[in-house]
Amino acid sequence: MQSTSFGPGNRGQQVGQNYGTINAEFHLPPERPETPPNPFATIPFSRDRDFVDRGDILEQIDKRCSEPAGRVALVGLGGVGKSQLAIEYAYRIATVQADTWMFWVHAGTQARVEEGFRAIADAVKLPGRNQPKANIPQLVYSWLSNERNGRWIMILDSADDRNVFYGPTGDEASNRRPFATYLPQSRNGSILITTRDKDLASRLTGHRQNAVGVGPMTQTDALKLLKKKLGSFPGAVVAADLVQALDFVPLAISQAAAYIQARAPRSSPEKYLAEFRDSERKRSRLLEYDGGDLRRDGGASNAILTTWTISFNHIRSMRLSAANLLSLMSFFDRQGIPGWVLKPSRIAKDTTRARGIDEVTERESNDSSTTDSGTDDGADDDIDGGFEDDVAMLRDYCLIVPDEAGDEFEMHGLVQLSTRKWLEAYGQQEMFKQQYIDRMAASFPTGQYENWATCRSLFAHVQVALGYRPSENTVETWAKLLHNGGWYAWSQGRYNVAQQMVSKARKVREKKLGKEDVATLASTSVFSLILLDRGRWGEAEKLFMQVMETFKTKLGADHPDTLTSMANLASTYRNQGRWEEAEKLDVQVMETRKTKLGADHPDTLTSMANLASTLWNQGRWGEAEKLFVQVMETRKTKLGADHPSTLTSMANLASTYRNQGRWGEAEKLEVQVMETRKTKLGADHPDTLTSIANLASTYRNQGQWGEAEKLDVQ
Repeated sequence: MQSTSFGPGNRGQQVGQNYGTINAEFHLPPERPETPPNPFATIPFSRDRDFVDRGDILEQIDKRCSEPAGRVALVGLGGVGKSQLAIEYAYRIATVQADTWMFWVHAGTQARVEEGFRAIADAVKLPGRNQPKANIPQLVYSWLSNERNGRWIMILDSADDRNVFYGPTGDEASNRRPFATYLPQSRNGSILITTRDKDLASRLTGHRQNAVGVGPMTQTDALKLLKKKLGSFPGAVVAADLVQALDFVPLAISQAAAYIQARAPRSSPEKYLAEFRDSERKRSRLLEYDGGDLRRDGGASNAILTTWTISFNHIRSMRLSAANLLSLMSFFDRQGIPGWVLKPSRIAKDTTRARGIDEVTERESNDSSTTDSGTDDGADDDIDGGFEDDVAMLRDYCLIVPDEAGDEFEMHGLVQLSTRKWLEAYGQQEMFKQQYIDRMAASFPTGQYENWATCRSLFAHVQVALGYRPSENTVETWAKLLHNGGWYAWSQGRYNVAQQMVSKARKVREKKLGKEDVATLASTSVFSLILLDRGRWGEAEKLFMQVMETFKTKLGADHPDTLTSMANLASTYRNQGRWEEAEKLDVQVMETRKTKLGADHPDTLTSMANLASTLWNQGRWGEAEKLFVQVMETRKTKLGADHPSTLTSMANLASTYRNQGRWGEAEKLEVQVMETRKTKLGADHPDTLTSIANLASTYRNQGQWGEAEKLDVQ
């Protein structure tokens, strides 16, 4: 083997013939001593001339960073302006504290943190930093820990992944400690962190109290930002509506302004808002616009949907069940999302069941038939322990906010939209939409009086379902949900939304089950009652007749559902002044119910009240009064004095007194009915308004003009 020479760079080392291992050391020339520079700021972004100060957040940062070894974290959703606040704070400190080092480290990945620490080493000219095996984090840590090197502030921006700081470093050869251990706690330095993860903020700062929550802007601040970004101010109403539609999120507002400016004059705030409100597809397209921003890191998107997708993907990789919970919640109304509906134990074993679950209801009363609410008595006890961990993760990422009691949750509308768009990209939107419909159908009961409290708490979420297009597998369950929701809305006098819901439920059931199915007939009955209360008596009569004849054929003339349909048909006759036809049906229903159900059964009492109303309309006051008194007293005993049906019977009895000129007795009952209805139904419920009008009439008939006028104004 010929000898080999490596040249002068090897300082004369040569190898002749050799048959063993060669151990050679290469010595780099000694580093030249460098003069340590004076403190300066390394801020990679220019100052934002459109910055809007947001309350006392900057003051809170300054207060905590002024403390020895102070640490503070800005925590919030992506796009709420955490980094912009950090940039402004850095410039303010650099302006007034020239003797303070300001270091900026992008903390999105371990590679970026490593890069940031090397930049610090270069900035302060750390000796040994250029050695091949130099432990840069350790060198920086040692320099920062030395109080003789002066005051410093480090900003860790976008520290969203806890594995960056607490996971293995990926440098197996160096066996390096986690990055979190290289963050000094020396008295001469402070650390400001921006993060989406509240738990990580707590770990890095040492206490949850060191986390400053950054949410969407106030309306005032949002309007200021919109004006600065647009360069002009649109009409006050349009501007307020636009920032509200964008959930007051700074990035979304900036993004919208950039879109409008890029397309002017063919776009404007008015046109943007109209397009945004038009459909979810158009909202998604607008929110995917990326107009660029020099004050955001090059790896960060300027589109709000893309920004939040980062959080969703991270949660999905860390805890799939939490991502699934977020996915389910995205289909609810954004406010008042009930925890008990979300829990795993709420999954219905048979939520597609449509037959036999509905009751045919009757106008005079809230039908007292048996209800199937689809709930499980032991559901609240059978809670998956992981549910609370899922909730905690979503809270830590500021994606959901619990109420004070912790029983209900709230989400930003744009977060819900982004989540659904994210699910669409994964091909899972329909799956979670179906889960939502199943949960709600199993949880939302029929519209009977005893269910009103539950219905009231869930109704907003049923209204959301009205706008969804269910799959073929879910459509019957969806129809059940809309049927029950429409039933409740009708009972509350909300006839428009009630008609929308029940109409859709009825159409689905007719198509899937047929016109003569019991569930279809139940929806037709409720739909007819809505028409009846809206004064469309001819249409209601036609439908009630169809329902009655079908029930007679399928169930028999004395079946409870048949009797209810007869009573409803009688109501249409009564409203059209067809007293004899109404009376004939009323008597038949009442007598059959007395025989089949008993004289004090709620359904029997309803038929007695209906007959009394027919007699009252014919001027047969004595007969009507006798029945009304009997119904009222029995209902007080059976249902309670404040039950809506009891109040109806009291109001009817008052009417008989009024028609007989017994004003004092009428007034006493009417005051009681009015006040109780205000409490139980609300001041603007149709029945409450009717009772107010009746009392005003009684006052006028007694010459109490002032009292009557006060009520007329209401």
